[in-house]
Amino acid sequence: MSKIPAYERDPYLAELSVVIDRVDRDEHGDYALLDDTVLYPEGGGQPADTGWLGAARVVGVRQVEGEVRHYVDRAVACGEVASRLDWERRYDHMQQHTGQHLLTALADRRFGWRTTSFHLSTERCDIELEPRDETRAAPDEARLQELEEEVARQIRAALPITAGRVSANEYAALDVRSRGLPAGHTGDVRLVRISDASECLDCNTCGGTHVRSTAEIEAIKLLGIEPMRGGWRLYWVAGGRVRSRLAASEKRNAGLRGLLGAADEDLVEATAAKLEQLAWLSQRVKRTEQQLADLIADQLRVGDARVVEAHFDDVDGAFLQSVGRRFLSSPHAKLALLTASGGSGEVFMLAVGSDADCDLRSLGGEIAELFEGRGGGAHGIYQGKAATLLRRDAALQAMREATSASDGSEHAN
Repeated sequence: MSKIPAYERDPYLAELSVVIDRVDRDEHGDYALLDDTVLYPEGGGQPADTGWLGAARVVGVRQVEGEVRHYVDRAVACGEVASRLDWERRYDHMQQHTGQHLLTALADRRFGWRTTSFHLSTERCDIELEPRDETRAAPDEARLQELEEEVARQIRAALPITAGRVSANEYAALDVRSRGLPAGHTGDVRLVRISDASECLDCNTCGGTHVRSTAEIEAIKLLGIEPMRGGWRLYWVAGGRVRSRLAASEKRNAGLRGLLGAADEDLVEATAAKLEQLAWLSQRVKRTEQQLADLIADQLRVGDARVVEAHFDDVDGAFLQSVGRRFLSSPHAKLALLTASGGSGEVFMLAVGSDADCDLRSLGGEIAELFEGRGGGAHGIYQGKAATLLRRDAALQAMREATSASDGSEHAN
């Protein structure tokens, strides 16, 4: 494809009859080479277009060694085929990319903030800014508001946006905003201009796709800024994304209004009050659970039975640990089997008193096997996850046998 491709000749062209000249495969998958294309290849911060070659889905487009490779999700054959791009996705990219040109130009002109990179993601865009000199003010809230207002003014002005190629000599004589041409570049240079009859607002080297007028950007909303590497990263959205983001925000606010019983202007305050209340309740629940765990552990230590047990529903391993630690808080020779079923599945714990003559690791492994699970432990506690607790009675019997063996050993001595 030696001629200027269709996506550059007319970025509004969404369908084109093309010829597949060759099909091949590389590390990214199967691809087709066409005699012309409406699909933009990834580059300059703008993602590649997606679309179709006949029935095949074009999932990516890359420029590799002078070739524009169209990666497809199924086999295609050489010959004539109808190509079509995902127009909604393309137009969104055109709005975002043109918005970046306008935002970059005005940030530089008004505040001396130079754009060093541009990222266009599926949800929002960002540009990385750095001051042209140390005297330039940082982008605080007031300056960002001023920048956003100036962007809106230029959108309302409906400034024409044009793209064209100039010779290397013409390029050298022009005032062009550029981060430099690619290494080894020869031939014409493509320029994108935002200008009217009286003034050129921006002239930039760019190979991407853009709308015809700043009015088509619709709007740009700045979302926030963060410091980075001596500069700043500015987040924003343009065009249809502004409306989509507002619609999502309104839907979310409507849900919050219903949940909190508060007006929009009171949502933050009402949420903060709910979170404070939840934090207090959480601490109260933790204290109550600890008190309950202490009571259960104390009850397990009462009486003559050497093996004791307890099962709990809707608790987690942390509660078992609280019971187990309290159970071991004073010397005794008891063994306790604690099991629980809750949101984290079925768990078990074996707690062995310090005066009990018992091989914790061996007995714990036996119980884990009965429960078709696995676990481990030390210092009197063996805990783990169980696939089933149906053999709980067998586990208790194994513990009783372990204590009986221990008693027999002591009697023999």
